[in-house]
Amino acid sequence: MIERGGPVRLVVPPDQAGLRLDRFLAGSGNGWSRSQAARFIEGGHVTRNGAVTKPAQLLAAGDIIEVTPPPAAPSDLVAQDLPLDVLFEDEHIIVINKPPGLVIHPAAGNPDGTLVNALLAHCRDLSGVGGVERPGIVHRLDKDTSGVLIAAKTDLAHRALSLSFRWRTTDKRYLALVYGMPKLTEGVVDAPIARHPSDRKRMGVVAGGRAARTLWWRREAFSGTALVECRLVTGRTHQVRVHMAHIGHALVGDPVYAGRQWRTIEDATAAAACREFPRQALHAWRLMITHPATGAPMTFEAPLPPDMAALLVRLRRPLD
Repeated sequence: MIERGGPVRLVVPPDQAGLRLDRFLAGSGNGWSRSQAARFIEGGHVTRNGAVTKPAQLLAAGDIIEVTPPPAAPSDLVAQDLPLDVLFEDEHIIVINKPPGLVIHPAAGNPDGTLVNALLAHCRDLSGVGGVERPGIVHRLDKDTSGVLIAAKTDLAHRALSLSFRWRTTDKRYLALVYGMPKLTEGVVDAPIARHPSDRKRMGVVAGGRAARTLWWRREAFSGTALVECRLVTGRTHQVRVHMAHIGHALVGDPVYAGRQWRTIEDATAAAACREFPRQALHAWRLMITHPATGAPMTFEAPLPPDMAALLVRLRRPLD
């Protein structure tokens, strides 16, 4: 891999003859998405056998593809000096323990005060890495999910980490408090996820959706709830929340997928604790990666946030 702006020369192998150019570039191992590759092509930054071409160009074996990615556009997002809980940082990456309630990047309704705004202030050279909208971000957590999140500080690190998430060589573990008592001590949910057909704000298990696979283990049992560990093999939107609800064990506090399931808990103290919890009880506990520059295996863990830790205390020792 090379830094953005340097030329990349590729030769089309026989087994990829007939592919569209944008699809070929997306699968070339350089960390480009198909939409990003298409933008490069349409911007005249890609040639086929010395001539500019189109994203839909079908390739032949032996074609020479040259890509000169344009310089990253500087971000116009505002740097804001917000507190960050930094678990690890070097010149390539920064690993954050994200608190619940923090939005990852600016969007409608959240123009600032996000993790990206904080990163731009903390990492002066982060601006523009990985694009303008979400500089440095290679994966995300929902606003009300806490835990380990990694960001890239260089374009090379961004490409390498993006590929590792895409190729599923990372290991992402979550802790979730769910309603009910799973009968098994462990299991696998292998069910496709897509937008809910009648509610576009929700995701759901939908035939023909994107493949999604979650491994889970029951770690602790309470009155009407259980603490489970989940490993995401894929990384779909709301995956843990959707998959656990799909098998009858929605997350405590989840306003979208759980409803009022606290009413099913017989112990009044436990039911009250779950009813009062203000968010989905989901924490990105551990992330295992290969360092994008050194190749060393690295593991990062984030302790439970105070609200979720306090909830578990109440469930372990019900109050009178």
